[in-house]
Amino acid sequence: MWLDQTNLLWVNPSPNMRSLNEATLYPGIGLLETTNVSVGRGTDTPFELVGAPWIDGQQLASYLNSQRISGVRFVPVRFTPSTSVFKGEECSGINIIITDRDRFRPVTNGVEIAVALRKLYRSQWKVDSYLRLLVNTDALERLKRGDSAVDIVRSWGNSLEEFRKARARALIY
Repeated sequence: MWLDQTNLLWVNPSPNMRSLNEATLYPGIGLLETTNVSVGRGTDTPFELVGAPWIDGQQLASYLNSQRISGVRFVPVRFTPSTSVFKGEECSGINIIITDRDRFRPVTNGVEIAVALRKLYRSQWKVDSYLRLLVNTDALERLKRGDSAVDIVRSWGNSLEEFRKARARALIY
């Protein structure tokens, strides 16, 4: 179930995570935080935005929408963060709109954005900084050589299955 289907009260788990939408986006968008893009911190919608002064928001939105990523659309925007990366600088980028949260895959979406940044802004986007939160050198190398997001995520299959088996022993519900 989604939290809004439970009739429970939303409580911000963080000052920068003020909605269920932001919490849904965070696992993928948060991976971009240590790179040279704004993820919307210092705006009213953190984790719903990705941008930088060197990004062309229309180009990025058009490219991502052409990928037909399940459960999401991208709208070009301009924003100026009041804190964090690019504080006080106007950024161009995307607003991420979840259209079908049951089909939306947050980490795959984040990797799709990383693939787009690498493809469209190879000289501006500091791809090596992505490793700090991604913590997967094989995935970073795949990204650098131009693999698709689907192939990158698929490459995690065996390790993910091993993790699920190990995790099953610890689950109590």
